[in-house]
Amino acid sequence: MNYTQKKMLLLVGLLAAVSMLSTLPLFALTAEEVIERLEANQVHETARSEGRMIITDRFGEKVTTFKSWAEGDEKSLIEFTSRQERGQKILRREDEIYLYFPDAAEVIRLQGAALRDSVLGSDMSYEDMTGGKGLLESYNAEMLGKETVDGEECYKIELHAKGRGVPYPKEIMWVDTEMFVNRKVHMFSLSDKLLKEMRMEDYTTQKGKTFPVRFIIEDKMKSNSSTEFVIESIEIGIDIPSSLFSLEELTW
Repeated sequence: MNYTQKKMLLLVGLLAAVSMLSTLPLFALTAEEVIERLEANQVHETARSEGRMIITDRFGEKVTTFKSWAEGDEKSLIEFTSRQERGQKILRREDEIYLYFPDAAEVIRLQGAALRDSVLGSDMSYEDMTGGKGLLESYNAEMLGKETVDGEECYKIELHAKGRGVPYPKEIMWVDTEMFVNRKVHMFSLSDKLLKEMRMEDYTTQKGKTFPVRFIIEDKMKSNSSTEFVIESIEIGIDIPSSLFSLEELTW
């Protein structure tokens, strides 16, 4: 093979390599980058909302209304406003959960197995409300590829817990590739058994953030059971006094 032929072969090889590279996504995101963009959407500096929780089980349907306030992902307060539960409150400060019952005029701190109890008979446990850390602080993330959920293309990401301080050792989430919101989340036990499924049904956008305002949770350990959360009004980035999340204010 002469010098000219060698140059031609090298040129053909380079052109083939460039052609292959051009078919790859130039700005492919890692699992960690997708999670960061997801959390930028769903974690607010402050938020105030009102909504209702619709619990459906073998006994029928029950509707509970509530107001809630949040500061980042570390503090939240829920006050129930429906007649039967009026005045009951749930305060979360990082991984600490406190309950207030107006009839007894007492504050209870939930610990241990009590955190796994259901919130007012819903498919959500008090443990589901614990937090205070970003997902990447608690989980290792792996990109599994892309799948379609409800006609929308999603990143499929698997999360494995770094330690024991999380409700679910493994989660799989489907994150919309355009809006960077969850479309669906599966929560698993240590033995890889599906425990819960959460599906997002509706979204809103405020101040450049898109986040769900209607979602459904199903506890797979219960039969014929689901809980729908509907956020009827929400304001983000508003002034909320820090004292609202104190134990002293909880009994007011």
